[in-house]
Amino acid sequence: MCRWAAYLGAPIFIEDLVTKPGHSLIVQSRAAEECKTSINADGFGIAWYHARPEPGLYRDVFPAWSDPNLKALCAQVKSHAFIAHVRASTGTAISRNNCHPFTYGRYSFVHNGQVGGYDGFRKTADMMIEESYYPHRKGATDSEALFLIALGEGLEADPVGAMGRAVARLEALARRSGVLPFMRFSAALCDGQRLYAFRYASDENAPTLYNRWSESRKGWAIVSEPLVDGEGGWCAQEAGTVAIFEGTKVSFERFAPECAPA
Repeated sequence: MCRWAAYLGAPIFIEDLVTKPGHSLIVQSRAAEECKTSINADGFGIAWYHARPEPGLYRDVFPAWSDPNLKALCAQVKSHAFIAHVRASTGTAISRNNCHPFTYGRYSFVHNGQVGGYDGFRKTADMMIEESYYPHRKGATDSEALFLIALGEGLEADPVGAMGRAVARLEALARRSGVLPFMRFSAALCDGQRLYAFRYASDENAPTLYNRWSESRKGWAIVSEPLVDGEGGWCAQEAGTVAIFEGTKVSFERFAPECAPA
């Protein structure tokens, strides 16, 4: 299981979430507290927004704690919207193309979770990616496939509905394979202006997800685990929901892919 952190609000240095807090994403990469795997050392990545609609992207295969370039970048880059991810592979190779975030146009996407039996139906899943998006299939992860399937389901017009349909299609394949867990899905999708945070599972063990509004930063932090031990104000997101962040506001919608057509 992976860990991720996202931000939307007034511009801040990326280090304010990724490297500086006592339980920052870097700390979580080697000492996560709320997942089966405490070590997330199979690569990392950051997508951030600044002057252009498309996000910048930095990914590599090293453990996040061991890359001085990551620390330097986080200390210098200021952004109003960014997503960062540290990876614990569920079977696919450790390569830059398999590191999150994945991007297309103005969208960036990260995922924490798994699709049961994915290795057994990877080819079938790839065939669900529309031909126009398939050239963007660079890696071999279920996460990248899910993102590209969602694009084909109309993500640019209907982000929540398209993501639900994509998750439902892969969950249907997992159920057919009979390998548990069928679907665990904590994910962030950002277009530079809105940030969508999804929490869902086909069982009772949806990956953890929290959000917090910071009055001092004037922004939202959305994280797999709170960034400061014992700090108040963190709200645990309910399973089966998507949180939609825009400006100072957040709204919640039901997210139930099992009810969508597979």
